[in-house]
Amino acid sequence: MRQPLPETGTDWDTLKGRMADYAAGDVRWRDGKTGVYVFNAGPEVERVQKEAYALFMSENGLGPAAFPSLKRMEAEVVGFGLSLLHGPEDATGSITSGGTDSITMAVKTARDYARKVKGLTGQLNIVLPRTAHPAFDKACAVMEIEVRRTPVKDFLADPTAIGAAADDKTIMIVGSAPCFPYGLMDPIAALSELAVARDLWLHVDACVGGYIAPFVRMNGSDIAPFDFELPGVKSMSADLHKYGYCAKGASTVFFRSAELARFMTFDFDVWPAGRMTTPTLSGTRPGGATSAAWAVMNFLGVAGYRDKQGQVVAAREKMQAGAEALGFVTLGRPQLGILSFTHPDVDCLAVWVKMRERGWFSSMGTEPRALHMMISPFHLQVADAYLADLAWALGEVKGSAKPVAAEARYSG
Repeated sequence: MRQPLPETGTDWDTLKGRMADYAAGDVRWRDGKTGVYVFNAGPEVERVQKEAYALFMSENGLGPAAFPSLKRMEAEVVGFGLSLLHGPEDATGSITSGGTDSITMAVKTARDYARKVKGLTGQLNIVLPRTAHPAFDKACAVMEIEVRRTPVKDFLADPTAIGAAADDKTIMIVGSAPCFPYGLMDPIAALSELAVARDLWLHVDACVGGYIAPFVRMNGSDIAPFDFELPGVKSMSADLHKYGYCAKGASTVFFRSAELARFMTFDFDVWPAGRMTTPTLSGTRPGGATSAAWAVMNFLGVAGYRDKQGQVVAAREKMQAGAEALGFVTLGRPQLGILSFTHPDVDCLAVWVKMRERGWFSSMGTEPRALHMMISPFHLQVADAYLADLAWALGEVKGSAKPVAAEARYSG
């Protein structure tokens, strides 16, 4: 029921209490009970996020002349990301409001490049594996670009299928590092070879992996090349507010060269208030998101990230081994922070419902039905509790013949 705005104000202490009451039904992410939406790196990082955000929460990145501090912090954050992802000397990028924003700007940039440099006209298309994020479909819906999704092979993008679907109107092909549904790294090197051979724009969606994969590699894991060290990669998206542990909403979009990136910029002066230039979709750009990203990245540094990502991998390995001991089957070979696992004998959606009764909240896979965990460093502390409740939930489902009345959803 719609409520009118109160006639008089309410004191802050009362409002805080009401907000706490509203949150009573929220998932208990600080207890490590959440495997999606929140990336819990512990109370120290949370404190840095909040205090750094508050310091610049009123400043606006739309005005770099007014707030050169934000321009400097954004440049440094972009530089941090490019150094981790093997960006060439001329590579550049921007902070965006999230992964969808980064992906949208990459698609827009590739479209404008295709039109203005390659001379493409008519109905344009992008080609991507079935596992790629729906943000690409959202971007293409806005820009009326055809989306061609291709079958996957062993849960991974199939370069042969992508090559067969691409044609002379293709403005972009896509690989994920990793994909969200299974947490697996697509064969980016093979996609790069295809891009070079066919003069195609390859975008690597590293929204999940961009700020964890480099550190997992530093810790000794055999992460295959997936970034700008491959010559076919023209653009990348990498979310700061995921495994960068920065405050929401903050992501980064990167381009191999400034020449490519210039097709992202919006530049307009046909109105009576002077010229407006924006690098991303947003006009107003919250200063707090930029300042928090800058602070967290400097607070952790390479050593801190290696430690946090080591905890993520350790938690994933422990959860994976424990789940497999219960008869679950891991989908593919996860290397980073996502674990997706199914069971040959029970409905995993029913298991998810039972886990929810114990306070655990995660996303779900549907092809096949699977439990899906995006693991944070804090999960290492609660992995044993998770596995104990998983064993209980499995037993409850095996002992019940009741149908499951629920739907797997990633968002509300």
